[in-house]
Amino acid sequence: MSKEITSRATDYSQWYNDLIIKGSLADYSAVRGCMVIKPYGFALWENMRDVLDRMFKETGHENAYFPLFVPKSLFEAEEKNAEGFAKECAVVTHYRLKGDTENKGKLIVDPEAKLEEELVVRPTSEAIIWNTYKNWIQSYRDLPLLINQWANVVRWEMRTRLFLRTAEFLWQEGHTAHATAEEAVAETVQMLDVYAKFVEEYMAVPVIKGVKTESERFAGAVDTYCIEALMQDGKALQAGTSHFLGQNFAKAFDVKFSDKDNKLDYVWATSWGVSTRLVGALVMAHSDDDGLILPPKIAPLQVVIVPIYKGNDKKDLLDAKGKEFVQQLKAAGIRVKFDNNDNARPGWKFAEYEMKGVPVRIAFGLRDLENNTVEIVRRDTKEKSSISMHGLVENIVKLLDGIQQNIYNKALAYRDSHITKTDSWEEFEKLLDEKGGFIAAHWDGTAETEEAIKEKTKATIRCIPLNNEMEEGKCILTGKPSKQRVLFARAY
Repeated sequence: MSKEITSRATDYSQWYNDLIIKGSLADYSAVRGCMVIKPYGFALWENMRDVLDRMFKETGHENAYFPLFVPKSLFEAEEKNAEGFAKECAVVTHYRLKGDTENKGKLIVDPEAKLEEELVVRPTSEAIIWNTYKNWIQSYRDLPLLINQWANVVRWEMRTRLFLRTAEFLWQEGHTAHATAEEAVAETVQMLDVYAKFVEEYMAVPVIKGVKTESERFAGAVDTYCIEALMQDGKALQAGTSHFLGQNFAKAFDVKFSDKDNKLDYVWATSWGVSTRLVGALVMAHSDDDGLILPPKIAPLQVVIVPIYKGNDKKDLLDAKGKEFVQQLKAAGIRVKFDNNDNARPGWKFAEYEMKGVPVRIAFGLRDLENNTVEIVRRDTKEKSSISMHGLVENIVKLLDGIQQNIYNKALAYRDSHITKTDSWEEFEKLLDEKGGFIAAHWDGTAETEEAIKEKTKATIRCIPLNNEMEEGKCILTGKPSKQRVLFARAY
């Protein structure tokens, strides 16, 4: 298979697809709109998942698992939630197939095996979880209830893209119950901060924390908090959401608790989640025309070692030294591979690991053994250097830290240079077409204006930043009064 990939400048969408496929992250499947996550891509997701799971547990959350299927009546209990996801639902109506005697080998739905109640394949789990919580919560002593689930969900998307939007995807969803609104809001903000810390410190992607407008809120939420990231084509991507659900789901499923004064009240709720679309964000935020660029903290492989030799002449010496390096690096907690496979030439291997975004490549031959040196190549800048074998581990640890920071700094510089203020509708449209990025502009606060701007430009209000400055102005479209700017962008 050719390793050539389409350049970003030629076709950004095809460039992205090329990287996903040729970087061995995922593949298309026989199921329309669904993807196969390949071992290398799944290793990346596992690293991301493991870090997040640790962060969740450090904030007091426990993992559980709830059914994939949701009885339709439960799904309908919270009206806004049901309405919001109705068009994306896959529904199970029968539980058995039978052979078609007229067409041997064909299977048909058995009409006698119709379910008494149809089952929705979960697009999100609030309904089944809150129906369960009513049996778990009776008193304030049962609160807060802090549960997270790692699962797959199904949303029947008509237009799909690997990792970014697929009919089935992997995610985590937190669902918590609290005695007061203040506690629930604090939980919502805390989990947004957890997401922001993870995406910035581990994925090296800078984000803007904010709240969604009413039109963009999660169906059934009182408030939706989000982190928004910017991709290299100037489009925004929602990287995570945290929702304050108020008492909506508690009322829908009759989840009450007795407080310290023995008075009954409905509990207060949150939900929050991130998904495998973070892998897509990672690819689009950092990679280049030669392949993936992965931050060392979550890269499946942090270092690859390639020996350079001709024939079998003293190959055993190179193999011994390579294995020695592996032991030393693994002892330092570094994910490393020694590729002494003789089925491919070193040059092919270099291109392969560059495509896969391995942060550091080490190469050495017999002359390097004599000189006690190795060649180091960093993936982010492609800089080559020759360093001593002595102190190799310490130097690699520092280099990995430097690469992580450099990748973040580059993404931050791009993001910050693509946040533009404007008070002119003409300039607003021009910026969207020619520069992209986030556009800070005034909005009159109405859903009608928000929809009109979306129809005219395909740009949406990504968020109202949490750290927003109050500022008198006029709406970019209607000229009506506004007290603050919001961030517009075209988005994935």
